Amino acid sequence: MNLHNLRPATGSVKKGKRVGRGQGSGKGGTSARGHKGAQSRSGYSRKLGFEGGQMPIQRRVPKFGFKNPFRVEYNPINLDVIQSLADEFHIKVFTPEVFQQHGLVSKSDKIKILGNGEVTSALEIKAHGFSKTAQAAIEQKGGKVETI
Repeated sequence: MNLHNLRPATGSVKKGKRVGRGQGSGKGGTSARGHKGAQSRSGYSRKLGFEGGQMPIQRRVPKFGFKNPFRVEYNPINLDVIQSLADEFHIKVFTPEVFQQHGLVSKSDKIKILGNGEVTSALEIKAHGFSKTAQAAIEQKGGKVETI
């Protein structure tokens, strides 16, 4: 095989439709565009969302909902996850950097500790938010909670 005899696989390349080349081609006359109307003219381009004159879906469907631009999104971490990290890696102080090192959050994420699971040892946890049940569970075992 050389450069001069390289060819695409048979059947992989189709010939383009040659329109407007006489009646014998079967695509002469109107060039397969039909008679009259905007779509038969040159320079025609359909508007985005145009449905042939039917009321477009973005106008048929009512608007609803509200997105608060000032909403603060927290990344939730449950107590059972924290306890498993503490057992496996012998960690006593949890900061956002520790959660980031273990792949639970990214650098700019805000963290909220939730109360699903149990804490069996005294841990010091620093996060952006705590649920009441999580805070109570941590402090009950002699741990410390610090809101950043």
